[in-house]
Amino acid sequence: MAHAAALPLITAESGLTRFLEKMRRFPMLEPEEEFMLAKSWREQGDHDAAHRLVTSHLRLVAKIAAGYRGYGLPISEVISEGNVGLMQAVKRFEPDKGFRLATYAMWWIKAAIQEYILRSWSLVKMGTTANQKKLFFNLRKAKSRIAALGEGDLKPDQVQLIAKRLGVTEQDVVDMNRRLGGDVSLNAPIREEGDSGEWQDWLVDDSASQETRLVESEEADNRHKALGEALSVLNERERRIFEARRLADEPITLEELADEFSISRERVRQIEMRAFEKVRKGVRQRVNASTGQQRHSSFIVYNDATGGSTGTSAMIM
Repeated sequence: MAHAAALPLITAESGLTRFLEKMRRFPMLEPEEEFMLAKSWREQGDHDAAHRLVTSHLRLVAKIAAGYRGYGLPISEVISEGNVGLMQAVKRFEPDKGFRLATYAMWWIKAAIQEYILRSWSLVKMGTTANQKKLFFNLRKAKSRIAALGEGDLKPDQVQLIAKRLGVTEQDVVDMNRRLGGDVSLNAPIREEGDSGEWQDWLVDDSASQETRLVESEEADNRHKALGEALSVLNERERRIFEARRLADEPITLEELADEFSISRERVRQIEMRAFEKVRKGVRQRVNASTGQQRHSSFIVYNDATGGSTGTSAMIM
């Protein structure tokens, strides 16, 4: 976003005080002024308006960032990541929906900070499911509520209570609690005394073998090639609709395609389904021909809550 370089910079922890002093110099905005600036940015691309929206909410970033001090990361970096989230919020803010920018930006700022913490916490993968993220950011709070702030493993009744409150499994609680206890070197000895070996000696590689990965890679290449060849059976309109509805990262709506081709939504849907059947048949024929075996192929199309496709993959069965 333009004027990003004009934002006060935090070069180190020692510069945090100076940053906060500069931040307080930017005035807060009244609702009407905020609305007009947001409209000017959204409708006219007014970069000065966007800059004022960002700088007037730097206090919000600092306040939210302060709540993440307990993860061992420099607060200056946490604030910088929060500023990125704030700029993303300003970019997408729609003032006509009737709520304040701070209400909308809060979620973008938190998301940016949390993603940064997850990336930076360790070289070891933390896990990316919603439950794991929730557990990561709420375990300390949950432990404090039941006065379980000591080091080491939790008691079984504490594990059970935390798991129930956070809606996760007890094993997830145990694993995350140990994980948050700090990283341990894989070269550390298992026992202090004697030649007991290192922890890395007991690691088990659960990943697929090189042969399996090669086979999977070749099959994936064959499926993608078969899909590309199958698309050639479609005419120009069918291909446009099929790719827009089934292959695009952000599928186009039936209404938009109906306007583009000057036909009804129902007609677009019919063309989409006809193209889908043609491609499925074409993929099946090409995969069977390339493998020499009578194996069926089918497309699995994942639809979001609004009925639009969010991804398409060919799976040979």
